[in-house]
Amino acid sequence: MSKSWDCFGYPVSIFFIVVNEFCERFSYYGMRALLILYFSRFLGWDDNLSTAIYHTFVALCYLTPILGALIADSWLGKFKTIVSLSIVYTIGQAVTAVSSITDLTDFNHDGTPNNLSVHVALSMIGLSLIALGTGGIKPCVSAFGGDQFEEGQEKQRNRFFSIFYLAINAGSLLSTIITPILRVQQCGIHSKQACYPLAFGVPAALMAVSLIVFVVGSGMYKKVQPQGNVMAKVVKCIGFALKNRFRHRSKAFPKREHWLDWAREKYDERLISQIKMVTRVMFLYIPLPMFWALFDQQGSRWTLQATTMSGKVGLIEIQPDQMQTVNAILIVIMVPVMDAVVYPLIAKCGFNFTSLKKMTVGMFLASMAFVVAAIVQVEIDKTLPVFPKQNEVQVKVLNIGNGNMTVSFPGVEVVQPQMTQTNAFMAFGVDNLTSINISSPGSPVTPVTYNFEQGHRHTLLVWAPNYYRVVKDGLNQKPEKGENGIRFINSFDESVNIIMGEKVYVNVTSHNASEYQFFSSGKKQIRINSTQQTPQTCVNDFESSSLEFGSAFTYVIGRQDNGCPELHMFEDISPNTVNMALQIPQYFLLTCGEVVFSITGLEFSYSQAPSNMKSVLQAGWLLTVAVGNIIVLIIAGAGQISEQWAEYVLFAALLLVVCIIFAIMARFYTYINPAEIEAQFDNEDEKKNLETMNIYSTIAPVSQTQM
Repeated sequence: MSKSWDCFGYPVSIFFIVVNEFCERFSYYGMRALLILYFSRFLGWDDNLSTAIYHTFVALCYLTPILGALIADSWLGKFKTIVSLSIVYTIGQAVTAVSSITDLTDFNHDGTPNNLSVHVALSMIGLSLIALGTGGIKPCVSAFGGDQFEEGQEKQRNRFFSIFYLAINAGSLLSTIITPILRVQQCGIHSKQACYPLAFGVPAALMAVSLIVFVVGSGMYKKVQPQGNVMAKVVKCIGFALKNRFRHRSKAFPKREHWLDWAREKYDERLISQIKMVTRVMFLYIPLPMFWALFDQQGSRWTLQATTMSGKVGLIEIQPDQMQTVNAILIVIMVPVMDAVVYPLIAKCGFNFTSLKKMTVGMFLASMAFVVAAIVQVEIDKTLPVFPKQNEVQVKVLNIGNGNMTVSFPGVEVVQPQMTQTNAFMAFGVDNLTSINISSPGSPVTPVTYNFEQGHRHTLLVWAPNYYRVVKDGLNQKPEKGENGIRFINSFDESVNIIMGEKVYVNVTSHNASEYQFFSSGKKQIRINSTQQTPQTCVNDFESSSLEFGSAFTYVIGRQDNGCPELHMFEDISPNTVNMALQIPQYFLLTCGEVVFSITGLEFSYSQAPSNMKSVLQAGWLLTVAVGNIIVLIIAGAGQISEQWAEYVLFAALLLVVCIIFAIMARFYTYINPAEIEAQFDNEDEKKNLETMNIYSTIAPVSQTQM
């Protein structure tokens, strides 16, 4: 055991552990923030495959802690496990960074990899190593930090878990801000691309720093040696107890106080007592995944909710995927507030705010966060456009000609002046849209023949009594990530090319519409390049209106009397009006719930675990996170809830029920001190040893003469 170094009543060694955790979490969350875009944009996978691989990776990261705990408690010990798996982790990060280098297989230097399978293989190897590394060290680092404290330092140890959690969220916050900025930089040897190698490389470097910092503090650590294959003993002991109980199920055999007492015939009291401690805590873990099922939705459902909101908060513009940083920011604020202000005030009021009571309050707060999310969703739904149902078709008329047009639909007639559109999309049942006719004064009626696709929006372009074109819009929802959809309609007689921002609309043919392309908020520069010569005095450069969030517009390229181009803007989908700031209350409630639930859960798991099974319980705690994610996939996949607010209410209700169940279970839980129980066994062992020695000492020695 190493010498103890203290500073302000805390072991100096925990400084290295906290810095190690900060760097590791920066590495993990920085890499994870890039994965979806890397899969979809670099590897070219569709959204479904990208999402499936992403969630598989996250699930592995929370399942491998079991393996790490087994290695630590049974074989290498926590220190050696952390070092060895951190090396694996660092290699995995480096391999993932290498997999994102375009020039690795870009043999013709066109900026596109020629052999994507190499990049896929490398990325899967890298992510597998990362999942093994990050999952393997998860249960060990926090438990290893707890090992540094002596008996009587419970207050300092509890404060350590708060600081430890603060380091996790500080690393997460910085990485989710920095790595996306690195990604949008341009880099490359032969061609300039989005700089994924740099964005992945920085987390890899931080993981190497994490490993070095941890190893530097080696001489100061208190290292608890592993005590054999504990898990195997636990499984065998439980199996024997169940088997023995089944054999003696007859009433002829007297009952025993605990079902594990049926293992006494084969296993010693110390092991049985330790397993009792573990199973009592594991039993309390059963309801916990429901909390994580709600908590982890801030990265999915809540982000999607933000895409339907406006990001203008004062002079600042917030992107939907940046709202997740609110949680990390609030964590950094709320951990010290709870630790230094709220908990001492509660204690002064004479209320015994135990660990399990804190966790119950945390679950309740998370449930209320989803109630608030449902209320916000109801407000959003009031502002959302109505898109066609599966058996419906929506149509609007856009007159890009020079005269008035009359368009007759079943039951409605529309008179449309030049360069105008109908005020809104008109909805028709597929079976009811039997005929559409176009007419103008002095011209014959022209019937519209088109096979409208049900469940979609369409634009009917008209420019003369007998000239029209039906365009399927292709937007059946608000643009994702709060972006703005822009398309161009060319009313010229020749094709045009348009450059807007950094995106190009190639060869938009005469009297036709381009596909939508998507842009972030703000003003964009537009340049129109026509194949037909225009007067030299013409202005071909324009500026868009200031784009907001979640809108869609159509720009019609018309011609002025002097032959120069002009732009007419028409709104297809109105911008979001509900502000993202309204999400802050739900983030605040969820963050407060996380602080009193997660930090307390880590400390509770450590304090109630026997000395040789602390990592096993930490792994069990992390396993509840994995199960929580699986619950989300099951409910979201199997659920038939059409309204998002109703799904939020369902999750809130489920967690509230689970919260009540957990409160009842906690009411009957008796807190223990594993160290005291193990000390009693040590004392009993010492007494037995003394008795044995006394027996031998009472036997008189036999001399050679007597022999």
